Amino acid sequence: MASRTVRGVLVPVTTPFDPVTGDVAPVPLRANARALLAAGVHGIVATGSTGEASLLTEDEFRQVAEWLRGVVPDDRLLVVGVGRESTRATLAAARVAGEQGADLVLVRPPAYYGASLPAPALIEHFRRVADGSPVPVVLYNIPKYTHVALTDQMLAALVGHPNVLGAKDSSGDLKNFAAYRGAAPSWSMMMGSGAALYAGLELGAVGGILAVGNFATGLALEVWERFAAGDRIGAGAAQERLAPIHKGTVSERGVPGVKAAMDLVGRVGGPVRPPLADLGPADRARVATLLKEGGVLD
Repeated sequence: MASRTVRGVLVPVTTPFDPVTGDVAPVPLRANARALLAAGVHGIVATGSTGEASLLTEDEFRQVAEWLRGVVPDDRLLVVGVGRESTRATLAAARVAGEQGADLVLVRPPAYYGASLPAPALIEHFRRVADGSPVPVVLYNIPKYTHVALTDQMLAALVGHPNVLGAKDSSGDLKNFAAYRGAAPSWSMMMGSGAALYAGLELGAVGGILAVGNFATGLALEVWERFAAGDRIGAGAAQERLAPIHKGTVSERGVPGVKAAMDLVGRVGGPVRPPLADLGPADRARVATLLKEGGVLD
């Protein structure tokens, strides 16, 4: 199957909710995406971990993909997260994403029965999803949330599949990322940790899918652009500013931290969906301090 080239900084967007009704709010969703695209990001990732995908209904999932395709131009990527708990449901979501115009789908491992799933079962899950997906598949390693780690051996078992394009590693473990590169050298590997973008690029990443890009967009792009231009010193200096921002928002405070930071920089973060809880005043103040120290907020 034909595949799109993946490179640069892609941003896994949040899903804004109406503060009164709790419904998905399409106007700020599209406004945030337009602002990110205007800033120069190379693609938008919908309904991922940062998009509170597991808290959305299937109708909301379809609508979010449709609304974002309407604002993401053809020369940028729209990636849609389709991970579900069964192979059947994941395939159904991949088909919906394809119908809504996704260029790629991002597939996390099933989590609920994770402790009972041996490696061959997970490999077969991803193989069947790739067999049936109308668009290329990017595997997604996010053990922080799924508690299921994809191993380099699993990736190696899927290397020959014509519809698997690459993987996103959000473990933050550079040894793991290097093992992925060794197991699947022909794949497009994306760094999922804003604290490790520079290191990932040094290890052969083609770019990053970075939650911190929702609010520190220019800084994330600076790491990428300086590295791509051969300015390792400049890229490293930008990474040194980006890393503590990522750690204090995305890593330590999750989606509530990302949405609070977006509010602070003038994008629409807004409330999270229960059972997630919005940040309290002390945490919001800490996020503001981190953004100021990193030069993202005046």
